[in-house]
Amino acid sequence: MKLTIIGTAGVRTPLMLRGVLRRQEKVGLTELCMMDVNAENLELIRMVCEPVLREGNARFRTVWTTDAAEAIAGADFVLTTFRVGGIHSRVVDERVPLRYGVLGQETTGPGGFAMALRTIPAILGYVKLMEELAPNAWLINFTNPSGLITEAVTTQTDFARIVGICDDPSSMHRTLAAALGVAPEAVFPEYFGLNHLGWIRAAYLEGRDVLPEFIARLAESGRPMPGLPFDPQFLATLGLLPNEYLYFYYNTRDAVQHILDAGKSRGEQIEELNAWLFGELKRLRQDGTEQQIRDTYVAYLLKRGETYMATETGHKPDRKDLEESVQEEGYEGVALGVIECLSGPPGGQGISILNVPNRGAIAGMGERDVVEVTCYLGRSVVRPMALGSVPDHALGLMKRVKEYERLTVQATVSGSYSLALKALALHPLVPGFDVAKLILDDYIQAHAGLIPPLH
Repeated sequence: MKLTIIGTAGVRTPLMLRGVLRRQEKVGLTELCMMDVNAENLELIRMVCEPVLREGNARFRTVWTTDAAEAIAGADFVLTTFRVGGIHSRVVDERVPLRYGVLGQETTGPGGFAMALRTIPAILGYVKLMEELAPNAWLINFTNPSGLITEAVTTQTDFARIVGICDDPSSMHRTLAAALGVAPEAVFPEYFGLNHLGWIRAAYLEGRDVLPEFIARLAESGRPMPGLPFDPQFLATLGLLPNEYLYFYYNTRDAVQHILDAGKSRGEQIEELNAWLFGELKRLRQDGTEQQIRDTYVAYLLKRGETYMATETGHKPDRKDLEESVQEEGYEGVALGVIECLSGPPGGQGISILNVPNRGAIAGMGERDVVEVTCYLGRSVVRPMALGSVPDHALGLMKRVKEYERLTVQATVSGSYSLALKALALHPLVPGFDVAKLILDDYIQAHAGLIPPLH
């Protein structure tokens, strides 16, 4: 089996390898192709990865390339995790709306809109190559905004073998199981929503929904659930466990003010950290030891973890939690778990929370709308589980954001300025048409050459 990963000059690639090495025999991996358009950074990340491959007893061939056609040809699975424009594009995405007092965040609101404008043409290009060179391959998309990008592929092409993944829902699942004192496999989560806009509405343990009791105990204790920046009394009122990204919708004013008070957006923090990491790796390439390279990379992960959601929410993660999170599986665990089920023997099965076409899973959403829900996985089969009706407040927010997503896709592929403006103006986090126009015009100027022409 050939697995291709597109976007491997990114800093999370060594973590991805852990999941690959753990499951290499289960999935029958014979070739791993690591592709990125940034040749210099690809070589530096390769330097971090090669000891990991050796120590992990890799039994597969590894190819490093900047040629997308070479990478995709003959692949059985293609995992996309790239960022058009590099990390500086994220800085622009986040800083522009902040000029107008609007949330500046990577995937949510205007930031996700700008990222999608740059990314949709690229993902459609890779899909075209897959149709020509690997027509039977599965596309596992982690490129953000994951749900919107998956929506673009499912609505603009006939390519059906695609799922979008995100590590947040699976992290919520693991955290909830740990709080209940059981293994994640013992808890069945009913999760629904869109990418970075979802909720756990039930958690079944031995056939019984224990979520209401769990939320009630949180409220009585007054202690927030680890990993969720919400007051436990709010959770009790809601009756659901919201994804952490819903903080941007439920606490919009606080999130914007926290970022402004910090003086730097998350993207600006990461840009500085990435410059430090790649600068150190360049230095160590000359005369550094493998242990120095490893220590530098781990130090980077810990520094990066300290800023995760901290600027926006005002809550800094615990150091012990950060050290444990470096060892935990993130999106690589989700991706390889999906691949294991899809490529496994007949009768093998599992569940995962994925971005897939709705197909009636959530009442009130369109058949082809890409939603994020608990899914059944089997050999070459992905099916969303039927959840029926969901609370009106959640459905209303989902439908508003879904319309924004549809319009963003249409604007990108048609090059329509008016559709792009309509999409941005309709997003719940944008306060109106006039502000949307200012943000859109600034993005067009700042991202010249990276986003398709809009007329």
